[in-house]
Amino acid sequence: MKLRQLHYIQEVAKRGLNVTAAADAMFTSQPGVSKQVRLLEEELGVDIFIRNGKHIAEITPAGKRILEYTRRLLLEADNIRNIAEEFRQTDKGDLSVATTHTQARYALPAVIHKFRTVYPQVALHLHQGSPQQIAKMAVEGTADFAIATEALEHFDQLVMLPCYHWNRSVLVLPDHPLAKKFGPGAPAGSPKMSLADIAEHPVITYTFGFTGRSKLDQAFAAHGLRPDVVLTAVDADVIKTYVRLGLGIGIVASMAWDEKLDADLVHLPADHLFEPSTTHVGFRQGMFLRGYMYDFIGQFAPHLTRELIDEVSEITDAEARQRRVHELIARLHLL
Repeated sequence: MKLRQLHYIQEVAKRGLNVTAAADAMFTSQPGVSKQVRLLEEELGVDIFIRNGKHIAEITPAGKRILEYTRRLLLEADNIRNIAEEFRQTDKGDLSVATTHTQARYALPAVIHKFRTVYPQVALHLHQGSPQQIAKMAVEGTADFAIATEALEHFDQLVMLPCYHWNRSVLVLPDHPLAKKFGPGAPAGSPKMSLADIAEHPVITYTFGFTGRSKLDQAFAAHGLRPDVVLTAVDADVIKTYVRLGLGIGIVASMAWDEKLDADLVHLPADHLFEPSTTHVGFRQGMFLRGYMYDFIGQFAPHLTRELIDEVSEITDAEARQRRVHELIARLHLL
């Protein structure tokens, strides 16, 4: 049994049983992958995959168990390499971060700039995608860290740590009724904007599954309201563009509003209308973290000390780990 053969079967499973795609990802040939998979099956005496002619159709029951252990073995192999690198050259290596547009555009630039200043020899790779996609990248080892607000809690294989709370703002044109009623020039003593006020107008906001959209929907549903969502996008800058065109009012993460760049829009805080959302950083359970990885997390979320990260990482039971994370989320309110 060779380590490369284990890489091949994992990649085939990851690529939807497409051997050609697996070969491309491993920078080798399709016949070479097929041959090595066959040799591994012959050595083990069981089939890992069920074939339909020349094509792989599904994974056998034995194959599913073998792949479970393969993932663990390959993770440990990565850990061994990382341990060696940590002792050989502490400030040189790679760091791959998968995240959403909102985090990449608004929350991470200052952190990445500082990190690159401290660790100029660490190659930083930034991947963007949906919360489900980036969580999957972390689980599969394509990315070291996943940073998102949604979806990470659905992957028990990830250690998930709370970074910060955030809420939403409403953005409207200066001549919009909501701007006149609740904007800076509103009469003193005016009532606060309500969800019912928002529901009277077309809404432009995030696509479901992105940037805390579920909390927004829950808030309206709890009041028996159904907002008229006329356009959704994953990018706050796109949402603002269509607000400027007069298509509706924008509901975005408050961090996406820039006082100077968005001076042509009226900013209406909506913290009182929605439950705050929490952005997390997630990484594979059992993954060896190099020193600069701890530092990256600490720069992004200063309350996540090395000791605290290790404490949560060492909790192998997913439910117990989740309870500890909820304790940390509650503690965030006090930080």
